[in-house]
Amino acid sequence: MNTLADTKPALPAKAAGSSVAALPVALFGSVMGLAGLALAWRAAHAHFGVPAWIGTSLGWVAVFAFIAVSAAYAAKVLTAFAAVRAEFSHPVAGNMFGTPLISILLLPMLLADTSLPLARAFWAAGALGMSMFAWFIVSRWLRGQQQSSHATPAWIVPVVGMLDVPLALPALQWQALHSVALFALAVGLFFAFPLLTLIFSRLMFQEPMPEPLRPSLMIMLAPFSVGFSSYVSTMGRVDDFAAALYMLMLFMLAVLMGRLRNLPRCSPFRVSWWAVSFPLAASATAALRYASHVQDVYANVIAILVLAIATAVIAGLLLRTLSGIARGELRKLIG
Repeated sequence: MNTLADTKPALPAKAAGSSVAALPVALFGSVMGLAGLALAWRAAHAHFGVPAWIGTSLGWVAVFAFIAVSAAYAAKVLTAFAAVRAEFSHPVAGNMFGTPLISILLLPMLLADTSLPLARAFWAAGALGMSMFAWFIVSRWLRGQQQSSHATPAWIVPVVGMLDVPLALPALQWQALHSVALFALAVGLFFAFPLLTLIFSRLMFQEPMPEPLRPSLMIMLAPFSVGFSSYVSTMGRVDDFAAALYMLMLFMLAVLMGRLRNLPRCSPFRVSWWAVSFPLAASATAALRYASHVQDVYANVIAILVLAIATAVIAGLLLRTLSGIARGELRKLIG
């Protein structure tokens, strides 16, 4: 029987010694985090008037990170396809194949000002790929024989991916695709809440998650933070339902920050820590959008605080990852 400890797919014997073969697809979470932070700082520019170059610079960092991670994972596909197949088939790690698709859905918002046709092409590919991936994962769940120990926050990733579909449509000037946005929003929200119930049940009544996986708990923020932004982008307004999603986001953020505050002292650094980056960045964007709507000093303070936390955490992750790679610790960081 598989247990929660069995959350990494076993590498084929021929690939076990290769750093490329060990490269997880979840490393695209770094692209998501950087892109999300760029969007948060763009929102800060719109609301507070902070310099626009901060968001622009972070956007280009996210684009270059996408190119680098894509090239590295393409090398894995070409040289260790058996490892890719094992990762995709894994009941936990397989869900993280949504991270490159979410990255493709986020980048168009950063590219729209530079090349609208390119941004639209990226979004179309991401929206189609994300819809097909979500369909595949839900179909796999419905085949039955899922183990409750595998109900981890990674299961939320395909759902979050669907919630990301509507975000870029205003920037892409594709208001005619409102039905597509509504479809993605409905699918994302419908599956988010039962999945959260399953994950909470697993966390409450079974053994604790292994320390290296605890950063993924922050993924539970995403249905509320991304859900808020997705709903507002689709409906064009901040109503009571959107406000409720925002309030739930704040509550979950307070709970999860408490759970993760001691993590650096109990687990060596791994690139899996990037799992905290996008939920935090998405929370900052949601807080800024809400503050822009209510025009309230308390909402402004919360938005500044969440943005500061997201910026500090992602900057720390980026510096630690780059320094580890520079010291030749890639295999250790992945392990």
